[in-house]
Amino acid sequence: MNLTFSDSSFRRTASVAAAWLLTFALPGQHVTGADSFKIQHEENAIVVHNQTGTPILRYQLERPTGSTLTVESGCYFHPLTTPSGFVMTDEAPSDHLHHRGVFLAWVEMHGKKDADFWGWGEHAPKTGRKIVNQKISQLRAGKEKAGFRAQNAWMADETILLKESLETKITQSGSANILDLNYHLEARSDIRLAQWAFSGFCVRTRKAGEVEAFGPDGIVKLLNPKHTEPSSDWPSAPWYGYTLRMPDGKTASVAVLDHPSNPPSLWHNHRDIRMLNPCITAPAAVTIKAGKPLVLRYRVVVADEPIKAEMMNRLRAEWSR
Repeated sequence: MNLTFSDSSFRRTASVAAAWLLTFALPGQHVTGADSFKIQHEENAIVVHNQTGTPILRYQLERPTGSTLTVESGCYFHPLTTPSGFVMTDEAPSDHLHHRGVFLAWVEMHGKKDADFWGWGEHAPKTGRKIVNQKISQLRAGKEKAGFRAQNAWMADETILLKESLETKITQSGSANILDLNYHLEARSDIRLAQWAFSGFCVRTRKAGEVEAFGPDGIVKLLNPKHTEPSSDWPSAPWYGYTLRMPDGKTASVAVLDHPSNPPSLWHNHRDIRMLNPCITAPAAVTIKAGKPLVLRYRVVVADEPIKAEMMNRLRAEWSR
């Protein structure tokens, strides 16, 4: 089976390319410079180190051998760390073995074949449903940022349901690492994403210490939502985040910023499960029409300090321009 993808929507200008070190990615290759980020294509992952040599990001291309994950897919980020190296994400936690760091997947899709790439398996098949990496390109690293492009296929047995192109960039601002993600999803035939309170883009953070939720106006006291009731989700907002306070005194935070160009979302933010999930299928079912790509943009901020609403509001405003 020949899987092909178009790069036309992701052509970069010469001025941008000149600011980055670029290469096509082969396992074992890396891009780096003096006092710069370092990015390396390992056999089954893309790994980014910051300017001090601390590993801060891993993009898992395949499900790790021996993993307890109950999904077949790779194509997710874990671990994602703060600048000091504190790990903010979790993979295959005991309460939800299908959760995997920073990932994109829907729980109920209907098209040429039905599929659950989220990994619940109650309302659509998860067996034989796998997000497969087909190509990594444009590894780039500089003094201020690093990134790469991934092209993935959402497979239902031998059928491609979606072609995914993912543009990734990571930067550091003070005590925070900032991960910018641009997903371009193209269907070969119409696909309906059923209405659910959860699924889509999700950050699953570590289940340790005490957690406090924040939004643009400060502390959030809303009840945890129910996974079967979209109306129980938190209201649309530019961002939400968690501050984690560890027993040893360490404090760190994670926030998800929703780009204004994205479809409307409600948020399935459950403190006890430690997930941040802007859910485009909570307001209503969504159809990805053949030939009309769905573009989703998210920013994830992880910091070695508590959530600062002023900083998050500024980062979201700057990114939205």
